[in-house]
Amino acid sequence: MEENEPAFLEKQYLGRDYGRISIRLVLALFCFGAYYLSGSQGQNAELFLVVGFGILIGSVVMMFLLHYKTTVNNKSIVLDGIWTTKMVKIDLNSIIKVEAVPYSSYIINNPVYNLHQKGTVRFYAGGKDAVMLTDRDGLKYIIGTHRQAELEQSIKREMKN
Repeated sequence: MEENEPAFLEKQYLGRDYGRISIRLVLALFCFGAYYLSGSQGQNAELFLVVGFGILIGSVVMMFLLHYKTTVNNKSIVLDGIWTTKMVKIDLNSIIKVEAVPYSSYIINNPVYNLHQKGTVRFYAGGKDAVMLTDRDGLKYIIGTHRQAELEQSIKREMKN
């Protein structure tokens, strides 16, 4: 591995969570069904058709919209979000505990970036897995990932080096 190459790199996209895709497709199918049942006549029928296509187009666009990028490199974790979000850098020298955990017990979770709540900082775009980091001050970072074991191992390797 080269010196400039990160130990871990993962990109999380906003529209690639299967639960959210399913919801958007059901809404689009409802709109197309309402268009068909209304007899394809009138202004309301056309509105259902336009909204259905709008949902599908928006869903495709969201599948390519980067929510955040996780990089483990040089004894730190860098979480870089979209547009106006500030980059978050976690120094691994201050981390005392790393563990693989499920992100949440809920079926559908909202995507979040740098959400501070009850002594934890959350980063999530999709999936069921996460890595939880605890620093010296007791603050917990929960980072949602699709590659949980790889992220956990790369963090532990960077902490040892």
